[in-house]
Amino acid sequence: MFRCGVAAAAAAGGLVRALRPLSPTPRGRAAAVLQCHHLRCPSRSLTSSGVPGKAGSNLLLYLIVGGTVTGTGAYYVYRTLKENKERFTSRVTTITTRSQEKELSPSDTDAASQGTAAPGARPEVPSHVPFLLIGGGTAAFAAARSIRARDPGARVLIVSEDPALPYMRPPLSKELWFSDDPNVTETLRFKQWNGKERSIYFQPPSFYVPVRDLPFVENGGVAVLCGKKVVHMDVRGNIVKLNDGTQISYDKCLIATGGSPRNLPAIERAGKDVQQRLTLFRKIEDFKSLEKISREVKSITIIGGGFLGSELACALGRRARTRGLEVIQLFPENGNMGKVLPEYLSNWTTEKVRREGVNVMPNAVVKSVSVCGNRLMIKLKDGRKVETDHIVAAVGLEPNVELAKSAGLEVDSDFGGFRVNAELQARSNIWVAGDAACFYDIKLGRRRVEHHDHAVVSGRLAGENMTGAAKPYWHQSMFWSDLGPNVGYEAIGLVDSSLPTVGVFAKATAKDTPKSATEQSGTGIRSESETEAEASEVHISPSFSPTPQVPKQGEDYGKGVIFYLRDKVVVGIVLWNIFNRMPIARKIIKDGEEHDDLNEVAKLFNIHEE
Repeated sequence: MFRCGVAAAAAAGGLVRALRPLSPTPRGRAAAVLQCHHLRCPSRSLTSSGVPGKAGSNLLLYLIVGGTVTGTGAYYVYRTLKENKERFTSRVTTITTRSQEKELSPSDTDAASQGTAAPGARPEVPSHVPFLLIGGGTAAFAAARSIRARDPGARVLIVSEDPALPYMRPPLSKELWFSDDPNVTETLRFKQWNGKERSIYFQPPSFYVPVRDLPFVENGGVAVLCGKKVVHMDVRGNIVKLNDGTQISYDKCLIATGGSPRNLPAIERAGKDVQQRLTLFRKIEDFKSLEKISREVKSITIIGGGFLGSELACALGRRARTRGLEVIQLFPENGNMGKVLPEYLSNWTTEKVRREGVNVMPNAVVKSVSVCGNRLMIKLKDGRKVETDHIVAAVGLEPNVELAKSAGLEVDSDFGGFRVNAELQARSNIWVAGDAACFYDIKLGRRRVEHHDHAVVSGRLAGENMTGAAKPYWHQSMFWSDLGPNVGYEAIGLVDSSLPTVGVFAKATAKDTPKSATEQSGTGIRSESETEAEASEVHISPSFSPTPQVPKQGEDYGKGVIFYLRDKVVVGIVLWNIFNRMPIARKIIKDGEEHDDLNEVAKLFNIHEE
């Protein structure tokens, strides 16, 4: 009897269940005859006795048919075994996977389900981030906070050349110098003029997400990569390269690189010996270094009569009285803040700084600086000489635009900085904010502003637009400067002493000081309370209250308003010892109207109130 090859192979492989007996097994027969269930019973030709007269034809028929069936069976055996092997492998893999999942901890299971890597396997710097902010200053922090406010799950990476987390710069030249804490350079905590204490940092370290964890945290967050600098931008590929060679791709990018302190050509030519005794004041490390130097030397000279130079002069002047430190301030203008304040008010400010213990030298242009013995010798163009131990150069800021070349971004030839549109965009997915942005002001034309409030507002707007707001920049940023706790001013718009001005003053009271202002607002960083506020309506009408008058030369300028005019329209306002009135000033500039009597406009600021 013919036996199928499949039966034998299957019996050897333990697949007897796939076979069935062909017929009941006769008693005494040693083995059963099996047949594959897929084959029909043998045809009659297989059992025929053959055609009469054709002896041996049955044998030939058996050989032919048997070979054919055997070949078919062999193919079937191969196919069946292959399919069974594949099913077996798949089944074992499934069982193994389930077993491993049961052994995983809940946290590991969650990580696996989210496709995350184990913490040990995570790269130190993610290769891709949705929001990349270049620069770690005020504008970048404001943008990060704005992005997260509109998109709570956003993942934001700040790449900062500074080794410190984002912090506010104004206290570096103001309140920190008036602290009585001997460890102020370490704590970086200070008392505001209202007596409340706070840190210079915007947020504590716990606010931020570790950089390596940023792609994996459930609800996103803000991470800061400190001590790294972006040196190249591929705007087509949306990739930046860091100074250590690391590459990061992004979806949207903000450039908030700020600026670097300018130096004087005369000092740059002087050589290393002079450079070692020079401070270009800008960062926390500069404050720490200068504070230490002020305790060790006998004389410090500040070059520059603007905001920073005058603030540092007053701050160090306090130590001049208590520690015998000589503080000299020299600048080319006729008086302190000579480029901003009208001449009469600049002269008054100069006398105020002198009363703080500072030797103020106006109309002084530096010709050369050299080392003479153990001291520095500063020679002025008019022949005067100044000996000192250390120099602080406070002569302005140069916007950091090094990335413009590799990124193909436009730099403004007049004002410097990256040129951006009304939405602070330089490209479709690149924005610029802060000191490095040259923007178009719909009221005052193209500008670049280097003040804290502008950094806050432009950073916030850039963050909103990075998340789809598409809002234009219309804000008139304000800035402020305090010459100690008793004299301060706030300004907005174009405040240029070359413009015609009208000043209206009144007698000051005890409430008209920076200290009193912070007691009312609760903060010394006044843009935190002012920001984009604007008076809803400005109505000027005759009043029965006393009309403030412009003081005569030599009088004390207690408090007042200075209007800066262009084509008879107010384009800038300085509020001298008047605080919490900036929304009114902003509204006046925004309206852009001519005013016949600015004395009446001054009444809007209630400067006549006792």
